[in-house]
Amino acid sequence: MRIITLILLLTLAGCASLISSATSKMAASLSAGILNQNDPETVRTGAPAYLLMIDGFINDSPDDRQLLLSGSKLYGSYAGVFVKDEQRAGRLAQKAFNYALRALCEQRRSLCEQYNQPFDRFVSALSQDSRIEDVPYIYGLGTAWAGLVQARSKDWAAVADLPKITAIMEHVVSTQEGFDEGGAHVYLGVLLTLRPPSMGGKPDEAKAHFERAIALSHDKNLMTKILFAKHYARLVYDRALHDKLLNDVLTANPEAPGLTLMNVLAQAEAQELKKSANDYF
Repeated sequence: MRIITLILLLTLAGCASLISSATSKMAASLSAGILNQNDPETVRTGAPAYLLMIDGFINDSPDDRQLLLSGSKLYGSYAGVFVKDEQRAGRLAQKAFNYALRALCEQRRSLCEQYNQPFDRFVSALSQDSRIEDVPYIYGLGTAWAGLVQARSKDWAAVADLPKITAIMEHVVSTQEGFDEGGAHVYLGVLLTLRPPSMGGKPDEAKAHFERAIALSHDKNLMTKILFAKHYARLVYDRALHDKLLNDVLTANPEAPGLTLMNVLAQAEAQELKKSANDYF
């Protein structure tokens, strides 16, 4: 874990380091507690208190990359999963993005300053200014950015950022493919199926990304199969694959370190997709 040491006075350096370490550890523990929870309603009602808590941590240690990244993940996950009001989801997703961008700026300022530049300049910075140790922060920005676009899907200016998000995920795959158990492959699978083949979509490439993500997560991330069924199988009208993926999710054990909450949510969505399958196909 990368810690920013707060040095107020040379003689207090050790104490400052201890405080920063304890705070970052607590933030990481909060994230783990949420991700390992098997009751989504508990998370839905309890998470706002955690969000306020991590805001306080960041207020005290505004340059701590790890805290900023943890804050981004918590806000992004909560907004994307539990908030239905569009305006509120947009506000929370924007906060997740801001925290992720600040984290990247603390990690690699030359790269973060290019995020709002033209596409070619941004991609050039990704390849020239980044290092392997930057992957968590680059990926964190990409996931938060994707959440922001999702929350503001009616805003064409936000949607126009999708190529940059795609470039981020391609960079992560080429630099550290197994990061987040292949999470970048999942994002690419979704991004490549947002449009039908006749309008530039690439379902065959998307299928390969979903399959690779399943392999890299050792078949533990059930949400990958939900997205595979929802975005690929339905797009190409492959009923057999669609039903197999959903049945795999429903019969799997959802308990997995760091994935339990999302797996429980995946099983609930699998039930909904099964109910609507006859009408869709």
